[in-house]
Amino acid sequence: MVARAETRTPADGQPPDLKVWLSAVGEGRSEDELQLIRQALERARQAHVEQKRASGEPYLLHCLAAAEIVHHLNLDHEAVAAALLHDVVEDTEISLENIREEFGDGVASLVDGVTKMGHIGEIRDPTGKAPASQHAESVRKLLLAMAEDVRVVLIKLADRLHNMRTLRYLNGDRQRRISRETLDIYAPLANRLGIWQVKWELEDLALRYLDPEAYHRIASLLDGRRIDRERHIELVKARLLESFSAAGIRAEITGRPKHIYSIWRKMRRKNIDFHEIFDVQAVRVLVEQDADCYAVLGTVHSLWHHVPHEFDDYIANPKTNNYRSLHTAVIGPEGKPVEVQIRTREMHEHAELGIAAHWRYKEGARYDAGFEQKIAWLRQLLEWKDEEQSADDFVDRFKSESMAERVYVLTPQGNVVDLPAGATVLDFAYHIHTDIGHRCRGIKVNGRIVPLSHELISGEQVEVLSARQPAPSRDWINPHLGYLKTSRARAKVRHWFREQDRDINIGAGRNALERELHRLGLSDDGLEAVATKLNYKDIDSMMAALGGGDLQTGQVVSAAMSLVETAEHEPLSYLTPHRRAQPRQKDEDFRILGVGNLLTNAARCCSPVPNDAIVGYITRGRGVTIHRRDCANVLRLKNEDRERLIDVEWGSQPDQVFPVDIQLQAYDRPGLLRDISTLLANDRVNVMGINTHTDKQDMVARMELHVEVTDIGQLSRILSRIGQLPNIIEVRRKV
Repeated sequence: MVARAETRTPADGQPPDLKVWLSAVGEGRSEDELQLIRQALERARQAHVEQKRASGEPYLLHCLAAAEIVHHLNLDHEAVAAALLHDVVEDTEISLENIREEFGDGVASLVDGVTKMGHIGEIRDPTGKAPASQHAESVRKLLLAMAEDVRVVLIKLADRLHNMRTLRYLNGDRQRRISRETLDIYAPLANRLGIWQVKWELEDLALRYLDPEAYHRIASLLDGRRIDRERHIELVKARLLESFSAAGIRAEITGRPKHIYSIWRKMRRKNIDFHEIFDVQAVRVLVEQDADCYAVLGTVHSLWHHVPHEFDDYIANPKTNNYRSLHTAVIGPEGKPVEVQIRTREMHEHAELGIAAHWRYKEGARYDAGFEQKIAWLRQLLEWKDEEQSADDFVDRFKSESMAERVYVLTPQGNVVDLPAGATVLDFAYHIHTDIGHRCRGIKVNGRIVPLSHELISGEQVEVLSARQPAPSRDWINPHLGYLKTSRARAKVRHWFREQDRDINIGAGRNALERELHRLGLSDDGLEAVATKLNYKDIDSMMAALGGGDLQTGQVVSAAMSLVETAEHEPLSYLTPHRRAQPRQKDEDFRILGVGNLLTNAARCCSPVPNDAIVGYITRGRGVTIHRRDCANVLRLKNEDRERLIDVEWGSQPDQVFPVDIQLQAYDRPGLLRDISTLLANDRVNVMGINTHTDKQDMVARMELHVEVTDIGQLSRILSRIGQLPNIIEVRRKV
């Protein structure tokens, strides 16, 4: 078992020889790496100096044992240091920040991950509705999701392994609870990561407390035949070495102990007695090349009679955790059955250490966390193949899980729910049930009310607060507001609105569009053309779709703007601003039809901006002045002056921005201006000026923001987001 044969950790509470321990753990490491481990050891010794375990031993012995197991799993110096410190944050006054300052981000991150995993045993299914296997699998997924670094899982396995080795000091109820958790959660995790030596020992130790009668019976039978079994194994080894030598095969042969839990499982699975198991006596043959494995197999089968249905080729068909080996059972010397496992040394290393076999740190080498995360995810994904009922089901799940990361959260009942990364709490409500989503009026995360747009983090517990009647908000399907991230949830909201009365939808759609146009400082002329462009037969149909959630206000505005851009002679004026600030215009911003290289400038009286309908006026000495077509000065021109008007259009505007004034009212609060500035900065909006005034009587703050935006879409987006901030009364474009 891991670290048992070579352990430097003393037993029975004897004081440890730390120099000997350090010498063993520091083997093959650089002086800098050893110094970090030495520093972590001293910190753990100081932190746990007054603490004892249930056995009465100093708590430091547990830290040493866990770190030694981690060392024998070939993990790096950071992992060994984190194993020494894994209980410091939870059980002492030392904070995670203290660990980070003293040992760096790498060690601190590992300690934090192990600390979080310590609460995994608290997750239960109190309703009893979920099958035990399903619940355990959900918890395993949650555990892997919470571990940003697979080394965290390995440290936790080392911690659990030593706890199981010392479980005899706890009372019976705790022994059974911890053993069940080990068998349901941690042993399968070790299997999933391919660390068989840890898996086997965890299973044997768990069975010892869950079914002590069966455990001791099998152990007694194994021990009672131990001398005879060892003699028989030596006979098998001698015959094999003789045959291998004759065939020119170089191989190493060892006796392989059969684990009690695997015997117990086989007896239950096949409903057979101990004496009917063929692989109680077993040997393992290690060779250099894959081809040698099959040469050994041929030699074994030529020596002894092969037992039917007791052959497995895991080299040609590896297990889902990439375990590779040949297994066969034969009737050996003296007519006794014996199992023979045949594998290369590389296969053996992987079988014993699994994912940990990938760690081979040399001085100066760096740990690739991304690579190890991918391996952990692959182990998880491959395990699902056995759970799916059909190939199509597995392919569908593979697509959904591989295209994006997942987030795993808990219901108040302890059930695990998985959603795409970035999903919100409102997505969670709709995932639980459509009606719960429709009736959602608030959500608690870890006992605290959060906004409906709160993005979920793995490990959070989520509770939905419901109203009696369903009443989804149309804001939920507005992509700018960020309430719903999953297409499935958005489709459910849209369907709900479609089912409502058409007249109500028309009214709601019209109100929504009017609010958006009011905010943007635009008029609503020309909506018939917009409806036609969006393939609706009339304005009412478009409004019904808008009110039902099938259409967004942003789509209407975008369609209207495209009509302005493509108009040839009389561009539509329904999106013309009533008044805009003067943009920074250049000659190349305008193109005079039929004429080139004329000086142009924007008129100050109407301040045209991109997408406005414009016309040129030939001045005396100042080139061509560009006006909006609805400019009052243009409309008042005398007949003789109108001959000086010429057709112009907007030129190319690479990276063009134009200024806009935004007005807002809000109940004054600390941090209001900071929140608005942060929101604008996140959307890369340049703030050119801010004017704010607060009425002390009603405590209403009135602000004017002078900003630069790229287009109407960006303006609509930032107005929507500002409107969602706390205490905002109204926000709109200044007109």
